[in-house]
Amino acid sequence: MRHLSLLALLASTAVLAACSGETGDPVEPVAPDTAVEAADETTTDVAEVPAGPDLTVLAEVINADWRASSQDRDSSRHPQETLEFFEIDPSGTIVEIWPGGGWYADILAPWIHANGGQYVAAHFDAESDSENRRRSRAAFEAHVANAEIYGDVQIVDFNSDTALALEPGSVDTILTFRNIHNWMSRGYAERAFADFHTALAPGGTLGVVEHRLPSTREQDPGASSGYVQQAYVIALAEEAGFELVGASEINANPADTADHPMGVWTLPPVRRSPAADSEQAADFDRAAYDAIGESDRMTLLFRKPAASE
Repeated sequence: MRHLSLLALLASTAVLAACSGETGDPVEPVAPDTAVEAADETTTDVAEVPAGPDLTVLAEVINADWRASSQDRDSSRHPQETLEFFEIDPSGTIVEIWPGGGWYADILAPWIHANGGQYVAAHFDAESDSENRRRSRAAFEAHVANAEIYGDVQIVDFNSDTALALEPGSVDTILTFRNIHNWMSRGYAERAFADFHTALAPGGTLGVVEHRLPSTREQDPGASSGYVQQAYVIALAEEAGFELVGASEINANPADTADHPMGVWTLPPVRRSPAADSEQAADFDRAAYDAIGESDRMTLLFRKPAASE
């Protein structure tokens, strides 16, 4: 593990003023009081530049200016409580799987960089056959290009055709937010968890947030609604060799019944609605779904057993 001393942004300015006289008629001596007043008028105070956020502190990163447009979703996603539950050591190597547009990367990358760690984004293949995926990858690369904030972000490929491109045992923590249903729909969820287990060092951890299907409902193997049973996720992880460390209700939403006409995407932030000329549109109440808020989510922490175990 690497550790970095506290990052401080310090700046100061100094203004030096000098006066010069011209030759000419003699000038009457300046009275002492007048001289003091003149000196006061020419004195320039040095402005104090406020210190920037201490990016080694998670709470300060979450409240940083570059997250201003994302902070309205903090009340639904609880980033501080979630990352604290995952027991992340920001001086290590942390991988985020499919970071999308960078909502969590805006927190993780600066925090990890400031603490001497390495943030790794496992994103779509830059040469993907899908134009949408290529654009998504390019947009993310541009989003985290500011090394002063994000540090040296490492980006690797991960998708249905490409295993997680990291050295075995080289990672301390892997995080995935609302992605498992996508892997299930494409038939490689088992392989994904196996990839994570291989990449993690013994004792390394896997943090999972996923849309939760009630245990009383039948699990669609393809997760077409976007919801997954918590027991199913635990089974996937344990089959890959992980052990469950704990489960949290940090991201629970009891108002979500997980039976919406457009699946989980009916809810914010996607907010899909039926086509205006469809039968579903007749009694569809957009406001009612917006009132539910974001989905009910499981928050799980797994560990790859240490070699001695």
